[in-house]
Amino acid sequence: MLAVTSPVVLIAMLAVRATSPGPAIFSQPRVGRGGAVFSCHKLRTMHRNTPSLPTHEAPAGSVTAVGKVLRATKIDELPQLWNVLRGEMSLVGPRPCLPTQTELIGYRQRLGVLSALPGITGLAQIKGIDMSDPKLCAETDAAYMKAASIGLDLRILLGTFYRA
Repeated sequence: MLAVTSPVVLIAMLAVRATSPGPAIFSQPRVGRGGAVFSCHKLRTMHRNTPSLPTHEAPAGSVTAVGKVLRATKIDELPQLWNVLRGEMSLVGPRPCLPTQTELIGYRQRLGVLSALPGITGLAQIKGIDMSDPKLCAETDAAYMKAASIGLDLRILLGTFYRA
C-alpha cells in the first residue's frame, strides 16, 4: 500500500513545501495501545508555529490552503501507513489522541478502548464524531470494538473514502 500511495504523498509533500515554510511531514506524540505513546506521522496541514492542540481546538486560520485540500481528501493521513507498517496503528480503529487529552484517555481506559491498536480511521470519524466530546467519542470507540469485524472495517474504510 505504501508503494501505491507514495506518488500521491510525494506530490502532496512538494505542495506543502512550495506553499508553506517548514517540514512537509508533521510528527506528534499520540496515545496508542495500552496507553503507550508513539510518534504519529501526517502531512503538515497547519502553519509551522501553530500550537500542538487537538484539531477542534486549533486557532482559526491555522490551516494552510493546501492543508484544507489535504484534509478534505484525507491525503494528510497517508504517512500513517508507516505507523501501520511499524505495528503502532491499524487501518481501522479508535483514532489516537494527544497525551494531553486526559479526559478522553480516562474514558477510553474505563471502557477498554486502549487495548486496541489505534486506527487511521474509525467508526467515530465516519459518524462525524470528533474528540471535542470525549465521552461520546470513547463510547463510539467501545461500540466499534464490541462489533469489530472485517465487514465493519470495510464499511468504515469505504465510508472514509466516501466522506472525502
